[in-house]
Amino acid sequence: MDQKVRARLILKILESKFKIPRVSEVADDPFRTLVRTVISQSTADVNTRRAYVNLSRRVELTPKGLAEADINEIEKALFTAGLYRNKSRILKRLAKTIIQDFGGTLDFIYSEPLADVRRKLLSLPGVGPKTADIILLFCANRPVLPVDTHVNRVTKRLGFAPPDAGYEEVRMALQSLYSPQDYFKVHMLFISLGRSFCRARRPMHEECPVNNLCPSAHA
Repeated sequence: MDQKVRARLILKILESKFKIPRVSEVADDPFRTLVRTVISQSTADVNTRRAYVNLSRRVELTPKGLAEADINEIEKALFTAGLYRNKSRILKRLAKTIIQDFGGTLDFIYSEPLADVRRKLLSLPGVGPKTADIILLFCANRPVLPVDTHVNRVTKRLGFAPPDAGYEEVRMALQSLYSPQDYFKVHMLFISLGRSFCRARRPMHEECPVNNLCPSAHA
């Protein structure tokens, strides 16, 4: 079966199986989204939410508010998120850099050429490709498909990318299979599949809704 045909069939099945959140539920502001994404690194979702809420209650979540906040207040707020001291330092540096280099705003993500925007985001402390692409897709609806740990695992098990593929190779493979208007859906649905069935350990092949289209299920 042609890869694009199989990719479309998989997406259709996943759409019928899982709920897709609205973009507005995921990203209401690029800086806040950036803060939350940094907090989420190597952290369970429930602890990410708790730490983010704690931080928003203690500190004004703007570049200025975070840059001027007491580091101890930030650390207390992020305690549940793991690596809280490191994340607190990164967030303060991040806020200060946005003020110094970009006038205290991330509005450039909406209008500048995609390559330039991505390069600027990647220049920020603590911002890697996944974080940059989340900001671009969720907040500005730019045509990029972020690859988190679930998306990476699902993509490789479905045979859309080699087992040893790096971030960019996985991202480009997915972007070649799907239309830009589907990138958000693919990202969210692959995460849902990875959490529910295509787990890192003991994947539930027999129960998986796309097992008939997955080479790993029959390996």
